[in-house]
Amino acid sequence: MRGDVLPRPAAGTTGYTGPWTDTCEALAGLLTAGLARHRAGGADLRAEVSVLGTRDELAVAGAAVGTAAGTPVHLYGHHAIVGPSVTGAADAPSSPCPRCLARRWQAVRSGSLREALELGTENGTHAVGEPPWAVPFLADALAALLAARAERAERVGDAEHTASGAERFPTVHLLDLETLRVSGFPLVPDAECPQCDRRTEDSAEAARIEPQSRPKPAPEVFRLHGIDEYDLPLAAFVNPVAGMLGPSVVPDLVSASTSSTVGCFTMRSGSYLRECFWGGHTANYRTSTRVGLLEGLERFAGMRARGRRTTVFAAFDELGGQALDPRECGVYADAFYRAEPGITPYAPDRPIPWVWGYSLRDRRPVLVPEILTYYHSPGGLENRFVQESSNGCASGGCLEEAVYFGLMEAVERDAFLIAWYGMLGLPELDARSSSRPETRALVDRLEMYGYRARFFDTRISFPIPVVTAVAERIDGGLGRLCFGAGASLDPEAALWAGLCEIATDAVNLRRRTAREERRLRAMAEDFDRIQVLHDHPLVYGLPEMARYADFLLAPGGGPARRPGPLGGLSTPGALRPAADLRDDLRGCVDAVTGAGFDVVVVDQTMPEQRDLGFHTASVIVPGLLPIDFGHRRQRALTMPRLRTAPREAGLRGHDLRADELNPAPHPFP
Repeated sequence: MRGDVLPRPAAGTTGYTGPWTDTCEALAGLLTAGLARHRAGGADLRAEVSVLGTRDELAVAGAAVGTAAGTPVHLYGHHAIVGPSVTGAADAPSSPCPRCLARRWQAVRSGSLREALELGTENGTHAVGEPPWAVPFLADALAALLAARAERAERVGDAEHTASGAERFPTVHLLDLETLRVSGFPLVPDAECPQCDRRTEDSAEAARIEPQSRPKPAPEVFRLHGIDEYDLPLAAFVNPVAGMLGPSVVPDLVSASTSSTVGCFTMRSGSYLRECFWGGHTANYRTSTRVGLLEGLERFAGMRARGRRTTVFAAFDELGGQALDPRECGVYADAFYRAEPGITPYAPDRPIPWVWGYSLRDRRPVLVPEILTYYHSPGGLENRFVQESSNGCASGGCLEEAVYFGLMEAVERDAFLIAWYGMLGLPELDARSSSRPETRALVDRLEMYGYRARFFDTRISFPIPVVTAVAERIDGGLGRLCFGAGASLDPEAALWAGLCEIATDAVNLRRRTAREERRLRAMAEDFDRIQVLHDHPLVYGLPEMARYADFLLAPGGGPARRPGPLGGLSTPGALRPAADLRDDLRGCVDAVTGAGFDVVVVDQTMPEQRDLGFHTASVIVPGLLPIDFGHRRQRALTMPRLRTAPREAGLRGHDLRADELNPAPHPFP
């Protein structure tokens, strides 16, 4: 065996000098001797020593440490990260490289370190003091770890790639240099890594969608497989070394109505490091974790184009009918742009980035403004004339599933906003008429926590069941109202979706309202202070905000109406679930397009999802009301549909006037 150690003190950073340079060089020398003492069947062991945290790996395009055959050893703080091994040309195309590790590692770091690396500081980042790690016993520990990895590779052929679970990904090892504890973590390849880029070129042909037959387990089931049938290696996507979706996922032990879990990753958007939370709320923590993992992957895919390289940058006026006019999806009021000079309003003669989508109505590819489907795409504010959200984005085990659930979300939120801003009195539904025992039990559990669960038939324009759910605090105190919604061809599923939202959020609402009461009361006095997503539902924890929902909960100030049976959502003319998901999707698309709208799909699927058998789609229905957060950012208030839809649905005798609209911000969570 020959043991070679190549010192690369600063992961390729030009001009880096300091205490870590000497440490790397000294440790490399000691490691060479250590490798000679740990023979692994005569294997040729190579290693490179480098330092993490000295440059922005998410932006730099140069070569990374570990590009030669061998195993990189990365140092940071009191840790050494060993791997992934590089074997040369024989590496599988989907194998992660050392740059993948450096990028994943940086993305999971604390906000303060990321701000320093990605935005820079006056003096940059630098080591303080002399690291004590260049000593023989640490070099020997690293050599033993490298030898053990090599022995395992020889024993199983390719130790870093097996058929399923976290073992499908190579393992990197974390050595705590203070305790010598060794931990292993799977490393998911980074599809955006400049060294092993797996993205494909965006094109009209690649955007084409032809829905396939997807027989369902039962008509009322819209997922072809249960969550437990999928191979979801949580440890590969959530771990403190290189977790794509963050360092951890934790149970929400405070919320006792459902077994909720929550995780978080951060993503840079210009100078702003955005936190993106994900999670699940089901009856047990294991399932909630698995559901949350899928939501995290969905949000990771929807923030920017990670599966395809965008190729079109042009003005709408130059595209000759190939493009979706973003004005059909709504823009902010002129007053907003005047008050925010840093945000440039849309102009049809100004070039912007576009991505290819597919019109299910016209059966043709169509260009979509990138910012309308990838809601945190990179670039300056000149391209972000609106701030989209994950509205209409959904995942599934096939593309048909993803499109169906994305369309349900677009329909649900459009109906909720029309009902809220139009102050429509909606028929109430009796959840205790549900045939599902779990629905009735969860309603009872909410009542134990002091909340009355109420549900309303929110069908507006389409024969698709939509339910608005409200948790109403019985004593009228802090934590007053909590809202949710759901849409599905199965009325039971639509009600359950809204119920799960309010059951999870309501039991924490009193505590959260009390904690932020001063800030929330300022919002109640000045709605312009409502600026981000969490402000919208939280402000309705205040008892004085309940009057804005009287149109729904106590029409005319009188007693609540007697709820009707849930079966009322299945009245003649309503779409009914089919035996094939393709037929469900076709029925919903025909209902929406028959009302004069298009349905445009952008496939957002990342290679990391495709490897697991998942797909994510963004479904855009131009003309439907989009959900926005921030009282001054409400596109719905500028769109004709808000005023005409109630009349067209027979819920009003005329188009709504400005003075008939709800002046309060929506409470959608």
